[in-house]
Amino acid sequence: MTAFRALLRAETRLFVRDRVALFFTFLFPLIFILIFGFLMGDVDEPEATMGLYVAPAASDEILRPILDASGLDRVVDLESVADLHSAVTDRAVDFGLTWDGEALDFLYHPNRVQENYAFSQIALGIADAFNLRRQKLDPILPVTSIHVGSEASTRWFNQMIPGILAFAILSSGLLAVSGHLTTMKERKTLDRLLVTPMPPVALLAAIASIRLVVVYASTLLTLLVSVVLFDLAFSIDWLAFTLLIFCSTLGTMGLGTVIALVVRRPSSAGNVANVLAMVMMFLSGIYFPIELMPSFLRVVSRALPLTYLADAMRFATGVSDMSFVRFWVIVASFLALALLLFPVLARYVVRPGRR
Repeated sequence: MTAFRALLRAETRLFVRDRVALFFTFLFPLIFILIFGFLMGDVDEPEATMGLYVAPAASDEILRPILDASGLDRVVDLESVADLHSAVTDRAVDFGLTWDGEALDFLYHPNRVQENYAFSQIALGIADAFNLRRQKLDPILPVTSIHVGSEASTRWFNQMIPGILAFAILSSGLLAVSGHLTTMKERKTLDRLLVTPMPPVALLAAIASIRLVVVYASTLLTLLVSVVLFDLAFSIDWLAFTLLIFCSTLGTMGLGTVIALVVRRPSSAGNVANVLAMVMMFLSGIYFPIELMPSFLRVVSRALPLTYLADAMRFATGVSDMSFVRFWVIVASFLALALLLFPVLARYVVRPGRR
């Protein structure tokens, strides 16, 4: 037990000195949350200001109530079409509308390509409601949004946070083996440890213990920052959350074993792990919904472990639904990866003299 405590202290010092591991475990999730939070945290609650010109001969009796109910943040009345054009061009308003008694004309800034889609959807709703009201008709079919499942509807940012947590777990697990252990090999530290009576299992247990504590602390810190700074809400199942972190960290360490076996040089192994983690991050539905991807990329996404880890993390944090069976299958799969690959790690990676 004394020897194991010494290993834990040594591994703690090594981890603190590993700047790459510290960055991907602690700073990387926080940086992404701060960037996306401040830039796009309110993407699900857009606010638009519309400029309006009504010709003197036209009546706005029907139009005004529709604009009031459209969800616009503000409607700015302008005295001429030229003033409206200038307001849209100078971005004093987000888009514009003219009503001359015959037609509704909407004006958009040509350079606001991404935002114009949202503005055009608002405009389409205004035009449809105006045409029906003008003809003294009600909508043919009433439309009611109904959310099914046990979880309430959440913001886009709520969905992204668990994905970032999943990526941090993946990076930490991969780098624990492909980066940390191979670096110990290169520096001869591992060889010096293994000539002692200490079994390889003790070293693996020390590495895994430190990673588990660090990853758990990192996820809690990330959740705390997202709640405090961006007023997000999570309904965490702490048992499921803890077991998922435990099993997925061990499972991703097992995946790092494959990289360590194939790529012998420490610097190359770490770079390969980082590249694979980045590729999985963009293809696993963390920042871009899988449903928006081309069909062949959706197939690739469904083959990536990070996709399932992110889905399970969303379930454990209470932002999306999933059957209990599917969740525990994902957790058991990561544990099975660890049980399958850790003996390989102990036999072929954690041994002296391997180059």
